[in-house]
Amino acid sequence: MGVRLILREGEMTAVLSGEIDHHSAREIRGAIDEAASKVKPKLLTLDFSGVQFMDSSGVGLIMGRCKLLQIWGGSVRIANLQPKIEKIVSLAGLNQLCSIVKDVKIHEAN
Repeated sequence: MGVRLILREGEMTAVLSGEIDHHSAREIRGAIDEAASKVKPKLLTLDFSGVQFMDSSGVGLIMGRCKLLQIWGGSVRIANLQPKIEKIVSLAGLNQLCSIVKDVKIHEAN
């Protein structure tokens, strides 16, 4: 699967890898939603450092997690986008729904 989840002090990080298309987006969405529904994080970071390709399914994945976190009073940030994917995210207007940050180091929980 193309996601590794890290839980730490009210925050959840989803480290994504590979390509995000219709098939993989469904698996990633399921993994994130299952864990998030248990811990209801205040911040969800989607780390795209390992993602080489994303289509409109990835846009939907991000939008859905933004809506889910809003229900719980939380927020989503997108980190470490490759230039091509950053362009897709920008054109989709996702910067209006969540914050976009560069060069975020993800620390493993002890």
